[in-house]
Amino acid sequence: MNKALAIIKILRPENVIITFFAVIVGAVISTGVNSLQLNIFFGAISLAFACAAGNVVNDIYDTEVDKINKPDRVLPSNQLSIAYAKSIYIVVLLISIAFSITNGIISLVFVLVVNILLFLYSADLKKRILIGNFVVALLTASALIYGGQIAGNITGSIIPAVFAFLINLIREIVKDMEDVKGDSEKGVLTFPNKFGFAKTKRIIYLITFVLILATFYPFLFNIYKIEYFIIVMLTVNPVLIYILKSLLGDDSAKNLQKLSFLLKLNMLFGMIAIYLGI
Repeated sequence: MNKALAIIKILRPENVIITFFAVIVGAVISTGVNSLQLNIFFGAISLAFACAAGNVVNDIYDTEVDKINKPDRVLPSNQLSIAYAKSIYIVVLLISIAFSITNGIISLVFVLVVNILLFLYSADLKKRILIGNFVVALLTASALIYGGQIAGNITGSIIPAVFAFLINLIREIVKDMEDVKGDSEKGVLTFPNKFGFAKTKRIIYLITFVLILATFYPFLFNIYKIEYFIIVMLTVNPVLIYILKSLLGDDSAKNLQKLSFLLKLNMLFGMIAIYLGI
């Protein structure tokens, strides 16, 4: 029972579920059709398992750093062995690829590229200042693009993908601030490590300001309906403003962890706003 729970934890089901629904939302937004076709469902499973594979391989590469930053995680706390984690990685990777084949060659190539980038991120790219943050944000946004591709209308998924990219870029930088102690001790060079928190916060403020301005665009140009605007103004933007305010006064690891969670939650609010506004 403990091993089963550890397997679930290393897959990070909350991220997997968000990816699954992001693909579906990307497809629905692109077509305006609420019925869930089987090919879209298979596509969502495929990318969700790619996300799970990325989570596992990231934990494998982060085992030593997590002994400092997150010692309660599955691998540093010895709930699973690294060898067992590698086996889980191979299984979920193969499931991801198998489901991608059901949507044709373009889908297969898309999912293969996502899986390769997730591996490269964990093995190398995350150590490169801002490049790793950019790649993760791009991969998160790709779930919406993938949904649009399966539905046959990538153009319709571009706006939500841009929003997802920006909010996840903010979140990745916040997470680097949260992990700065362990990264420093293990020689992992991130932007907060090299340039300090003050300059890092300026980047976060800038990206957040761009994101808040961008949320007005779909409503002002009649791309989405009033429902979108109301939800964004009542949830998404107030949360972003709260995050900026909180970051000004408290950059403790505990607060940064809370802000990281709020940014993840805010992406859900954003998807709901767009879904109800199409």
